[in-house]
Amino acid sequence: MSSAPVRPRMSDVAREAGVALATVSRVLNAPELVAAATREKVQAAVARLGYVPDLNAGSLASARSRIVGAVVPTLVNAWFADTMEGLAAELAPAGYQLMLAQSSYHAQAEAGLVQTFLGRRVDALVLTGGQHDAAVRAALRKLRLPVVETWDLPAQPIDLAVGFSNEAAGGAVGRHLRGRGRRRVGFLGADEPRSLQRREGLRRALGVGTVPSELVAPPPTLESGQAALQRLLAREPRLDAVFCSNDILALGALLHCRGHGLAVPGRLAVIGFSDLAIARAAWPALTTVRVDAQALGRQAGRLLMQRLSGQRPARRVVDVGFELVERESG
Repeated sequence: MSSAPVRPRMSDVAREAGVALATVSRVLNAPELVAAATREKVQAAVARLGYVPDLNAGSLASARSRIVGAVVPTLVNAWFADTMEGLAAELAPAGYQLMLAQSSYHAQAEAGLVQTFLGRRVDALVLTGGQHDAAVRAALRKLRLPVVETWDLPAQPIDLAVGFSNEAAGGAVGRHLRGRGRRRVGFLGADEPRSLQRREGLRRALGVGTVPSELVAPPPTLESGQAALQRLLAREPRLDAVFCSNDILALGALLHCRGHGLAVPGRLAVIGFSDLAIARAAWPALTTVRVDAQALGRQAGRLLMQRLSGQRPARRVVDVGFELVERESG
């Protein structure tokens, strides 16, 4: 019968290197505090023995897991992936790992994931949007856990927020289209809160009671964008512009127009949101709203690192803004 493998311990490393146990701990956790020669000696012993630090033991001793949990609606869309990349880039130098989970745009799923992360004793949380289950908000506020809400600017954040006004972004699109003489504007969007905020901003800027709309189940696809525009034009054939709550839907709309001989922007202006790389390569190139998703993630990471180091951030809510990028489609 085979026996379990014997894992080298920190004491074995100390004996191999000929140093105190505390010195090994300092080399592993704060190497900048140890003289170079001693540090190299300990690192060589670690390599010879194949020692792997026990992160669980360390987190128990320090009451820190060194893990930040993040909940995103989907892992399919590039803008959320870019946000997480920026976040991870800020966390990694301080020794924090990012643990991702997907809520599939469901508030109850997000609530369950938050409970799971809390059970894992994460040191902080990053959530998408500003609308969450009331019990989740209450629990996180009571725990006083560092929390950053992203991709929105909630009026009363749980703790910290980094994002932009989705309603203001929709308003910028509305004013742009109105300035171009477009009077019959429709909307294609995912059926989720941030998309609906963009539609509301569009409506206000256009000064109309309602905006003809087609909503699709998230996450959106090229196919759902094509089908949504077809349904919208069947109901509202006189539309001369359409604002799409993301570039994927807008690209689907462009495909529909090309397949049905609808000139863009002559017959129909098409505006997207997020400025994916493919938006620039589309034909015609897509007019869209740009949000620097990676910079958003980095800013969220910087706020978290301040909170985790015991500092009080100068601003609890950071508006990263957006930019309307004018191209050929509208």
